[in-house]
Amino acid sequence: MTGSTGTNERRTRTDKQRNRTHILHIAEQYFAEHGVTGSMDAIAKLAGIGAGTLYRHFPNREALLAALLQARADALVARRDAIREQERDTTTALDLWLDALGEWATAFDGLPEPLRAAITEESSPLALTCHGFITTTDEFLHAAQRDGGARPGVRGRELFLAVLATSWVSSAAMADESSPRALSALMRTGWATPAAPGQPA
Repeated sequence: MTGSTGTNERRTRTDKQRNRTHILHIAEQYFAEHGVTGSMDAIAKLAGIGAGTLYRHFPNREALLAALLQARADALVARRDAIREQERDTTTALDLWLDALGEWATAFDGLPEPLRAAITEESSPLALTCHGFITTTDEFLHAAQRDGGARPGVRGRELFLAVLATSWVSSAAMADESSPRALSALMRTGWATPAAPGQPA
């Protein structure tokens, strides 16, 4: 390999990474404003590139979303680790994890639906992330069930889906400022065991 060939390849890789970073920046802003159902062609236009260039970097919407959610997934993993280290009450730990999961699922308007679809579409770039967080939900749930704080028979998969449903409803037109917390509390009564007499519900 000649020196000039190596230099050209490095420049090509640098340009490709720069284009990818630029696309992600534009897509982040666009999805934040228009939701995840916004036009991919519009993202390409705003980024000043052709649609073909966009699809070479991200072959579909799910691939673009997966890349955008990676940083948020890293932050969610950090919160998971913090909950594990700092919260000894397993029921509270599960509650905190579900809250964190709900915040992650509302990064963009309309995000819960592609996340839900990814659970059954193994080829989706979002599938691995979703299944990983379902496994984490199971871990927190099993600990709470072991200690009597969560009902037996409840599964992490259903809790994950309930978080997505709650996140979706919270952004609906009929929702108000109190809806997210009220919906989360309603979901919690589905997995938490009844409080003992004399204890707060």
